[in-house]
Amino acid sequence: MPKVTVDGVEIEVPQGATVLQACELAGKEIPRFCYHERLSIAGNCRMCLVEVSPGPPKPQASCALPAAENQVIRTDTPMVKKAREGVMEFLLNHPLDCPICDQGGECDLQDQAMAYGRGTSRFDENKRAVEARYMGPVIKTAMTRCIQCTRCIRFADEVAGTPEIGMLYRGEDSQITAYLEKALTSELSGNLADLCPVGALLQRPASFELRPWELKKVPAIDVMDAVGSNIRLDVRQRQVMRVLPRINEDVNEEWISDKTRHHVDALVRGRLDRPWVRENGKLREAGWPEALALFADRLTGAGAKVAAIAGDLVDAETMYAAKALLAGQGSALLEGRQTGLDYDVTSIAAVAFNSTIAGIEGADAILLVGTNPRWEAPLINTRLRKAVRKGAKVFAIGPQVDLGFKLTWLGDDLSLIGNRPKVAADAFAAAAKPALILGPGGLARGAMGAALAAVGSLGLIKDGWNGFNVLHTAASRMAGLLLGYAQSGGIADVQKAKPELVISLGADEVSPDRFAGAFTVYIGHHGDKGAGQADLVLPGAAYAEKHGTFVNTEGRVQRSERATFPPGDARDDWTILRAVSDLIGAPLPFDRFDQLRAAMHADTPALARDGLIDLPWSPPKLDAKVSGTVAYPIADFYLTNAIARASPTMHRCSEELIHGQSFAEAAE
Repeated sequence: MPKVTVDGVEIEVPQGATVLQACELAGKEIPRFCYHERLSIAGNCRMCLVEVSPGPPKPQASCALPAAENQVIRTDTPMVKKAREGVMEFLLNHPLDCPICDQGGECDLQDQAMAYGRGTSRFDENKRAVEARYMGPVIKTAMTRCIQCTRCIRFADEVAGTPEIGMLYRGEDSQITAYLEKALTSELSGNLADLCPVGALLQRPASFELRPWELKKVPAIDVMDAVGSNIRLDVRQRQVMRVLPRINEDVNEEWISDKTRHHVDALVRGRLDRPWVRENGKLREAGWPEALALFADRLTGAGAKVAAIAGDLVDAETMYAAKALLAGQGSALLEGRQTGLDYDVTSIAAVAFNSTIAGIEGADAILLVGTNPRWEAPLINTRLRKAVRKGAKVFAIGPQVDLGFKLTWLGDDLSLIGNRPKVAADAFAAAAKPALILGPGGLARGAMGAALAAVGSLGLIKDGWNGFNVLHTAASRMAGLLLGYAQSGGIADVQKAKPELVISLGADEVSPDRFAGAFTVYIGHHGDKGAGQADLVLPGAAYAEKHGTFVNTEGRVQRSERATFPPGDARDDWTILRAVSDLIGAPLPFDRFDQLRAAMHADTPALARDGLIDLPWSPPKLDAKVSGTVAYPIADFYLTNAIARASPTMHRCSEELIHGQSFAEAAE
């Protein structure tokens, strides 16, 4: 490890570290615009200048200069100060519209101009002006502010895998643009606005809607997929105004998908804010006393013939409360796989992402079975891209789609799991860390047995490595499986039991003919498909309006905090179940949320810990015979759940990016 001296302090730095990283290890702040820890080094902005000896007697860009033995680095000399001031003068070449700029309050250029710039400007000529470019329904541009740091270009190429942004022309005429003036097709394009150090790339849905100092920041967990991305909810008064990523190296790094980022406009649209009762085929408004009395009457009459179906967005505490209510009735008809999946769940390890999300980057041979990770889990897809860039070979069974990286499609017949072509067999035979990812398309066709049978021939289980992975798409799935929300034959078993009362916990994807003869109570937050089929609609809280525990696809327990409160007469889901238990004379043994969580932890200790659950590998023995073609379950990435379907932004993204509809932009 090289030893360097930074402003008189000698430190050791890792081999291959840059001078900028060495300065940061020494506790020195180095200004930068183009440099980003997760992107390749460009060395464009020259703001990170330092003085280094031995070396030429001039400032050098620390981001692109390797740290070497016995280097003496100075970050505070007059030469460095003057050089940074000069660079800042050249970067401030756009009209200084800070008071009206959308980025005001969060602009790196503004902050660093105050910290490292001159006190006055010497610009006499006209400042640079560039026409705004259209980049789609998520990103708004003000390219006059662009300083050509190229972060956006590198992100699109290296992380998102959609190289649709580039730089045109040269010198003063240089400008960043989307090729062919078309909308960006990446599901991660919203991250460009986070990366942009100036106000050139902005979040279109939030434009001129908020200022950062107005917002209260609340940590939460994303529910748009099963990755469990760590997010921050920014709230003004009683409305969630935007979603930003929180850094978690083990899960989402510092990225989130566009669906995660821009679904929040639906949290104030299409909401259920009062109870509804169906009479003569039509829903009418009702009060809580009437609604709960009806619920209690039906629950008492149903006895043990009551079932609970958990939706994709529900938290573990709500599922536990419903399970406890059904246990008091003598029923165990619990199911969370509302679309009809019926895979074996006798071993939770056999239905988890065992390589871990971060660990899949280290795989050197990967077989995808019935999964489109770009739509099912965009943040896992970025990890697969990193694995490919490190040299991993990827093979896939399923219909061909663009995943943003190089792979070999073997076909779409599931029999290929056991009859792999020679090119795949050779790659896995030579692999040190092979991996298989079984997606919902494979699970739906009964491919779990064939995938487990291939564990030995693919060499997936080795000392310190488990390469067998199941990719779920529902935020509630793993917690539901831990809590017993799974019948041996899936939701079909619940249907065969002919329950007289079905409690739908936000289950909007259940086929309407499943429980045609049963009385259905829907507890949810949006007037979506589930509410339209229910006999009694009780308004619950969305994920942003309650505390909750979620377990992601790799078995990582995470907790989300309440950011705001449900609208109108809506209540936390568990309180509704607690209230009806009182009315039937069998009150649940908790009155407060902390008591509910403690009871859940006592019943299911795995949910009491933070982080990865210890899942011992004990796979079931299943029939390895499988055939038939794969179909991916997600037909539209932007409209996969009740919240997304209520979002105008998600509908705009769907119409433009999925269905090819064009939109005329108004002049500004």
